[in-house]
Parts: sequence; C-alpha cells; structure tokens
Amino acid sequence: MDKPKLTPVPKEAADENAREFYKEMEVDILARTIWGEARGEGKTGMEAVAMVILNRATVAQARGGYWWGNSVIEVCQKPYQFSCWNKEDPNYRKLISVNDSDVYFATAQRVARRALLGFLKDSTYGATHYHARHASPSWTKGQRPCAVIGRHIFYHLAEG
Repeated sequence: MDKPKLTPVPKEAADENAREFYKEMEVDILARTIWGEARGEGKTGMEAVAMVILNRATVAQARGGYWWGNSVIEVCQKPYQFSCWNKEDPNYRKLISVNDSDVYFATAQRVARRALLGFLKDSTYGATHYHARHASPSWTKGQRPCAVIGRHIFYHLAEG
C-alpha cells in the first residue's frame, strides 16, 4: 500500500485558516454566553451582555492584561464570571448543546457577530459587571449602577 502523499499548505493559507477558525470560535462562544446569560431578555438585553464582555476585553487590552482574561473567549470562559459556563450550573448542558434551530440562540449569534464587528452601541455606558435584579452580590456594596436593562443591573467597575 502506498503512503499517502502529504502536500504542504502554504503558510499564508494556514494562517488565514487559523484566523477564520478562531473568529468563528469567538462568535460561537460569545453567542453561547449571550444566550446563557440573557436569552429571556430580548435583543436589547443580549446586546448589553455582549457589551459587558467586550468592555472587559477592552479594559484587559488597555492594561496589557487583566485577571478576567485578555480576549473575548477568555473573558467568557473565566471560571465563575458567567454562571452559564459553570459546569454545575443547570443550564450548562443546554448551553453546550444549543444550536441555531433555537430562535434565541440564532438571535444571540447575530448579536455576537454585530458586537465583534463593532456595530453595537454601548447601552451599558462602559459596564464591566452586571447581576440579575433579584440578586444582591457583595461586590455591589457602595457601587452605583450605570444602567438597568431588562432584569439586569450594570456597573462600571474597571477603568481601561
């Protein structure tokens, strides 16, 4: 049996394929985070969650790195920052198996693409944190909200 002949891929093509793969992964992880955190909040609420993630990535880039991650993917998947990614969260299994046949996930994908292209207006006024209205996390003590959108309260807690 003949060995298969391997043909090298030109470096430029390999780099472009890698960039395209990473972009699609970034869209998917951002969309899943948006869906997991705000699928019941409509497009406006989904956009607000997307902006918090982008704002965190912007702060990290401006500072040369930050504890919550330096890219959209790192920010989304930082343990215990977005509960939908916590493996013990009841929504986690739904999060990893949802697909675009779910109308809310299809919306989250559109929001994610628009966010990454820079087409969203930041209705959170630079928020880097948020919580559901029914919650009272300890980190909000003494903090002033910068926006209330749907069932979420937003805070600007880190300067870029």
